[in-house]
Amino acid sequence: MCGPRRTPAGAFVPLRRVALIPARLGATRFPRKLLAMLAGKTVIRRTYEAAAATGLFDEVLVVTDSGEIRDEIAGAGGRAVMSLRPHESGTDRIAEVVEGMEVDLVVNVQGDEPFSRREPLARLLAAFDGEDGREVGVASLMQALHDPEQVRNPNFVKVAVDRRGHALLFSRSPIPYVRDPSAPPTYWEHIGVYAFRRDALLRFARLEPGPLERAEKIECLRFLEHGIRMRMVVTDYMGVEIDTPEDLVRAERLLAGRERET
Repeated sequence: MCGPRRTPAGAFVPLRRVALIPARLGATRFPRKLLAMLAGKTVIRRTYEAAAATGLFDEVLVVTDSGEIRDEIAGAGGRAVMSLRPHESGTDRIAEVVEGMEVDLVVNVQGDEPFSRREPLARLLAAFDGEDGREVGVASLMQALHDPEQVRNPNFVKVAVDRRGHALLFSRSPIPYVRDPSAPPTYWEHIGVYAFRRDALLRFARLEPGPLERAEKIECLRFLEHGIRMRMVVTDYMGVEIDTPEDLVRAERLLAGRERET
């Protein structure tokens, strides 16, 4: 997957792929949410274990500002490192670590994403394959929103895309605005999982946040504000990003439902 790369000697070697999980303890809307219990395990532990269980990565690593989170992951048999500087976003946080890593593709799995599955992440990585994938520096996931209440909810980040699947705009507001009710659009929810080529990630970290990112608090707007295209990949994610205590309740219900099915 994602194609091999050629060494200076001419041999082909597989691309090295890592999943990095930024994990900040002091979230504004839901402080300490990553250490909240979700069906007997912390949110961050479930996120780490779900990413590792996909089998897609050469390494899965948590990058955190918290000794508590570091110890939680170590206690689960995983690896976590402390970031050395404060950061504007989770992507900035993982870029600090990537500076010292030999890696080709980096997947940023948000710490509040405990429902990662192999198929959506494999599809995300496949965006870098083939001739069409050569132009892709960064890609992310989106799923269709069908519930009008979720479309209106600012905790559900929406994305509008062009005909080739490139992001045009991200917003917490419903986009597009429907002036003509006879032409109802598909509303797409942005799933906060990103894949980067290493150089694209390091470039992101050197860019200044723009007025749209600062206003919306959506980090991927930084790419669009600096004229960098982002390829969006359709998925049927069907998980819960835990931004609020209410989301934690929804996640508990989803896990309970899955356990009843097995």
